[in-house]
Amino acid sequence: MTDILEAARKVLRIEAEAVQALNDRINGEFVRAVEMILACSGRVVVTGMGKSGLICQKIAATMASTGTPALFLHPAEGVHGDLGMVAKGDVVIAVSNSGETEELTRILPVIKRMGLPLIAMAGKPESTLARAGDVFLDISVKEEACPLQLAPTASTTATLAMGDALAVALLLERGFREEDFALYHPGGALGKRLLLRVEDLMHTEAAIPLVTPQTALKDALYEITSKKLGLTGVVGQDGELVGVFTDGDLRRTIEKGVELLHRPISEFMNRQPKRILRTHLAVKALQRMEEHAITSLFVFNSEEDRVPVGVIHLHDLLRAGVV
Repeated sequence: MTDILEAARKVLRIEAEAVQALNDRINGEFVRAVEMILACSGRVVVTGMGKSGLICQKIAATMASTGTPALFLHPAEGVHGDLGMVAKGDVVIAVSNSGETEELTRILPVIKRMGLPLIAMAGKPESTLARAGDVFLDISVKEEACPLQLAPTASTTATLAMGDALAVALLLERGFREEDFALYHPGGALGKRLLLRVEDLMHTEAAIPLVTPQTALKDALYEITSKKLGLTGVVGQDGELVGVFTDGDLRRTIEKGVELLHRPISEFMNRQPKRILRTHLAVKALQRMEEHAITSLFVFNSEEDRVPVGVIHLHDLLRAGVV
């Protein structure tokens, strides 16, 4: 067991050191690579073979999801027709630890002939790939974590980290926001949290439970139960929200005596109802509910408005997958 743990820790130490060593290589060449991609009118084409190819797919996917259009080109398929997916205006990131991968070096003349900017990521500065690049990013490692020094381990980790550094630098330069990220991830929980707004989920018009201050408590009970949202708003003659009464308030009131059921709701309502704007993200409604330990919020068009246009319940957020 001790040998297993020591071996695992050694792998992590070697790979961590490989990534740490990249700090000294974040220099003018890295800045040039970022500027080259920002100036690109097309897409970033990321290409590499074998394990490097797998890392290239991750780099392309990360860029594509963070505002930089990107795709992966398999170099072996490239020489058999897939180079047709590369077009003027694209920039190419070619990855090879040795810098001499045959399938990759075979497509370099075509990339050059098309006049495409080439960012070379390699572990050997004097390699064919490194010399062909308009920009060279050094991803060399002192040693692989593999004790045989055969399986790409530390080198692929360093390559992935360099790719992430590029993607994040581009993200920041583009001013990419959470909302932009959500647009590329609409199907997941994150997309729902960042895309859905209160107005997408709120109950409106006749579905809003409302009574007047003069409404008897027993009639307010009917409004609460019929609208099935666990509360009712209390509005004045002008439609402005002046209070709220929840099923929790109702239970506490009834405990004081049944004879209270005929008294006006104004005697029991909460005069400081919590509110939210229709344009706010649904996740903000959730945060506000949690902050005040409540399950519903009345919705308004603006901060100045006092006439509610909707109501949103915790169950609406749960059904939408925001929670």
